[in-house]
Amino acid sequence: MKPMVQESLYEALNEQFNFELHSAHVYLAIAGYCSSISWDGFANFFLVQSDEERYHASKLYKFLNDRGRRVTLSALEEPKNDYSSILDAFEHAYQHEKLNTQRIYRLSDIALDQREHATLQFLNWFVEEQVEEEALFDGIIQKLKRIDVNSTAFFELDKEFSNRSFTAPSN
Repeated sequence: MKPMVQESLYEALNEQFNFELHSAHVYLAIAGYCSSISWDGFANFFLVQSDEERYHASKLYKFLNDRGRRVTLSALEEPKNDYSSILDAFEHAYQHEKLNTQRIYRLSDIALDQREHATLQFLNWFVEEQVEEEALFDGIIQKLKRIDVNSTAFFELDKEFSNRSFTAPSN
């Protein structure tokens, strides 16, 4: 018999599973915006980001399944589709990552309150991932604020992002 997490923690983890899918949706929408204005490298950045979010959802799926719980899907909220600039898109994404960090912290608090050590250990990976995600977006925003959209530096950043790819960690 598989161990089962308590109902309130299960519900919160399942909500996070759906939020990770929503996050993938958010980044696909931003990629679509970037493509529509011919910034294909920036579009690729967000396509890769979307892949990462689906990977995060798959980690939650496996964890819940391993803990004897079934994942249930909910409808995805429509993401924002229009932005005033690439900087606006990244700022929106950064705020989304900060929201996700708060959600992960809330999950960790619930697991701690329930003395659910396996879940706490599992969520540690997500806590570390959110530190990296927030730093990534903050760094890009700082660069974008320093360069003009018509500058060589902006084109180089777009070119750099066209080479970005996602490979799921092996652990």
